[in-house]
Amino acid sequence: MGATRKPTRCSIAPPDLLGRLAVEGTPEQREAATCALATSAAMRSQRAVMGQLGRRLNIRTGSLAGATLETGERLSVYDNQTQGRQFLPGVLVRGWEAPAVVDTSVNQAYDGSNATYEFYRDQFGRSSLDGVGMELVSTVHYGVGFDNAFWDGSQMVYGDGSGRIFKIGALTSAIDVIAHELTHGVTEFTAGLVYSKQSGALNESFSDVFGSLVKQHSLNQTAAEASWLIGEGILVPELGAALRSMIHPGTAYSGDRQPGNMAEYVNLPDNNDPRNDNGGVHINSGIPNRAFALAAIALGGHAWEKAGRIWYEVLTTRLRPTTQFDAAAHATIDVAGMIFGEAEQVAVHNAWKEVGVLS
Repeated sequence: MGATRKPTRCSIAPPDLLGRLAVEGTPEQREAATCALATSAAMRSQRAVMGQLGRRLNIRTGSLAGATLETGERLSVYDNQTQGRQFLPGVLVRGWEAPAVVDTSVNQAYDGSNATYEFYRDQFGRSSLDGVGMELVSTVHYGVGFDNAFWDGSQMVYGDGSGRIFKIGALTSAIDVIAHELTHGVTEFTAGLVYSKQSGALNESFSDVFGSLVKQHSLNQTAAEASWLIGEGILVPELGAALRSMIHPGTAYSGDRQPGNMAEYVNLPDNNDPRNDNGGVHINSGIPNRAFALAAIALGGHAWEKAGRIWYEVLTTRLRPTTQFDAAAHATIDVAGMIFGEAEQVAVHNAWKEVGVLS
């Protein structure tokens, strides 16, 4: 079922990580994290206002903000020239089917967006994020040393990283990060999962699922061969190996609070403290993440062939904006039986049972 589209600004950097570094990090990390949080808060406020106005007037949010200038092609990449949110999308650098340019970040954003577009088209018959060919607009070199990348409800935006939290240039280098953020767009146009507590954790988890699948597809990996790491190698080494581990939640970086079982669910308020992560949306996504990874490995082969098809069908047809973990689990079991059969149902049920969502 479709949901009324409510643009949500979703970023790849876990807010609780940035919040912790802003308080406990080195002086350099505190400065970088504070800048990232301040920029993110400003963008979130702008998107909230523009989203409300856009819904009232029934027009696209990006056009209200003066943000997204589409070319009518499959995808386009712009350069913000480090000027920040008042200069979005920036200067068009590479349009659809244009040759590669000198700028590596532009080419990586182009290739990652195209790989995501083709994955959804070829595996699930979906035409872009909205299902009807929406252009994928990306902006690189956002702000000065900005330690984040995000889907703002209309387009992708990538900072360069400061070298204090994210490696310089790393945020466009990880195809799973690109696919993760673009999948937030798919969720907006389908389930519309509210970005708070369990529904928000499901929102984040579906993005991790399809981010990982695009990465695995690009590497032609089976579920057993995959690392199940999200954003592997994009943090500075002293912070950790990745942003999240889907198969072993809580092990990706120093201070990673992700649980892998409902027994360790982190019950947080949804307030303005970034350390509380909108009620734990990035933190508690570890539980459904691990369920998917376990199901995919149990089903065998390439994860997009069975587990991916099940999760895609659930995301696009079975969920409501406030769906909780248990309802999502039951939906995946039902769909596994509908598409495949009893053996697949059992494998999916066992995965959710192992993470404590079902008994």
